Amino acid sequence: MFDFKKEYKEFYMPKNKPEIVNVPKANYIAVRGEGDPNEPGGAYQQAIGVLYSVAYTLKMSYKTDHRIEGFYEYVVPPLEGFWRQDGIDGIEHTDKSAFHWISVIRLPEFVTKEDLDWAVETAGRKKKMDCSSAEFLTVEEGLCVQIMHLGPFDDEPATVAVMDAYLAQNGYANDLSKDRLHHEIYMSDARKVAPEKWKTVIRHPIKKVL
Repeated sequence: MFDFKKEYKEFYMPKNKPEIVNVPKANYIAVRGEGDPNEPGGAYQQAIGVLYSVAYTLKMSYKTDHRIEGFYEYVVPPLEGFWRQDGIDGIEHTDKSAFHWISVIRLPEFVTKEDLDWAVETAGRKKKMDCSSAEFLTVEEGLCVQIMHLGPFDDEPATVAVMDAYLAQNGYANDLSKDRLHHEIYMSDARKVAPEKWKTVIRHPIKKVL
């Protein structure tokens, strides 16, 4: 069974030291929102529910009348998120209520927007929930620096500082903007793993400095 984590190790399993990668275009199921991701039952928690409902509807589509051209069985990829806050580059963990986020799950290349629309409608009907916030999103990240962060999310600034120092030493600079965002890939299930063992890929867009 196709597993993105194993097939694209360079994008999902970086070492815990900075490395530069060129990230190709990818398609995602996406739900946008804002506010504190830790708020119980809040917008972020609801978005995750929508994403997984749609993702698993697509994964199991071969057992329905909906045939996706080129379909092959696959493992649903890990949850990811693009994050920003107004007025600053990157993110500031002390003010979580100011987060703007796009929560995403990667799609296999064979899934079209029409297939996603089918899954949104089907998941909504079967789960009796509103999945209409889910959209088909294409992102081409391009040149980035990434690292595997170990531990709680609130400890990320120290890891980002390591990335920033690496960029400065190697002639690069962050290129964060409203279109190129702080990106996290959650390689651990936060509900089952202790925070000190969480693995999170942190990825920042960069540019070469002349």
